[in-house]
Amino acid sequence: MRVRYLLLLIAAMTTILSCTTSIEHIDFIRQADGRLWEGSREYKFTGANLWYAALLASEAAGGDRERLCAELDTLHALGIDNLRVLVGADGETEMTGQVWPTLQTSSGQYNDALLDGLDYLLQEMGKRYMRAVLYFNNAWTWSGGYSYYLRQAGLGQAPSDMSDYRGYTAFVAQFSTCQEAKQMYLGHLRNIVGRTNRYTNQPYAYDPTIMAWQLCNEPRAFCDTLKAEFAAWLSEAAATIRNIDPNHLISTGSEGLVGCNFDADLHKAICSDPNIDYITMHIWPTNWGWARRDAIEEDLDTACILTTAYIEQHVELARELHKPIVIEEFGYPRDGFSYSPSSATLLRNSYYQHIADIAAATPEIAGLNFWAWGGTAIALHEMWIPGDPLMGDPPQEPQGLFSVFARDTATISILRK
Repeated sequence: MRVRYLLLLIAAMTTILSCTTSIEHIDFIRQADGRLWEGSREYKFTGANLWYAALLASEAAGGDRERLCAELDTLHALGIDNLRVLVGADGETEMTGQVWPTLQTSSGQYNDALLDGLDYLLQEMGKRYMRAVLYFNNAWTWSGGYSYYLRQAGLGQAPSDMSDYRGYTAFVAQFSTCQEAKQMYLGHLRNIVGRTNRYTNQPYAYDPTIMAWQLCNEPRAFCDTLKAEFAAWLSEAAATIRNIDPNHLISTGSEGLVGCNFDADLHKAICSDPNIDYITMHIWPTNWGWARRDAIEEDLDTACILTTAYIEQHVELARELHKPIVIEEFGYPRDGFSYSPSSATLLRNSYYQHIADIAAATPEIAGLNFWAWGGTAIALHEMWIPGDPLMGDPPQEPQGLFSVFARDTATISILRK
């Protein structure tokens, strides 16, 4: 009996040690020789934007852990194992066109239920061997970002970036030179990067589920005379993260040349920073005027030609700097610029295939994150209001226009390949 008990105990301990070893030996994604690596294997991926994942993972309003796990299972089964996720929105009060509830209610003050959601998300992604790119800030109002920090610094309320774009850009251009706003942002970086996951007891800095920290969603200077200050802010933020966490990649979250107002020298300076590990780019044909909203079918070929040229410009810089590229946002509307989830996606499918073909033929491109996964969500209103299901389209944009839903089988077929 004692021998049998001892053998069972040894078998149980072996199982525990085996599980522990498999978790501890998941490699951090690293950058070397102009490529991303997972151990000795080059890391290339097809991923998704799932900006709302941490909110969906919470037990606060809008949270739905059952749906989260189902969405992760679906994506994992498709081979989509890299997710770009918003750490959390910022804001003191509920505002039209903004994510709600918010993580950071005032500087350094957090909604604990949403921190819990971020912890839970990383645990569930880790179980599925998925990787997360976590971004902190936002140049646009839909998650607070620039305008939130400036408001906290006492500079007032930003105009809407949707209805008063010039007024908005003039206001948020102050961010790069507002020391108080930048210090609050850096404090937020330190709090999150230095956090320990309450579910896994793993410090974030030692969790290989995280592929990269990202400084901001689509950071911009918004003012030609403040480009040097803009670059200095990004450099300081990257160094702040690196001092806390030497294990993870760091990226800017920039659109690329568009985010630098086509200033190639500024873009090169930002990407050359030694703490920036890879180059990011976003591609938005309808937002950038490459495809007219009332002629998205007629303009598809033009959009593809301009997309190819835009990618090639960034590939040239990648070769010069010996750093890889991730095309981490790209989207095309549903046919007819329709918001209906039942509308066709023939144009989007062609555009996605065009980008996929370029990526497959370009060694410098390490990965793609399409915009964005809507999964099983069904829009209840044209514009999101608190209580509506979360999907790929953020609250300030029509719900369903750019989302890829689980029922978009033709698009999913392209992603699966």
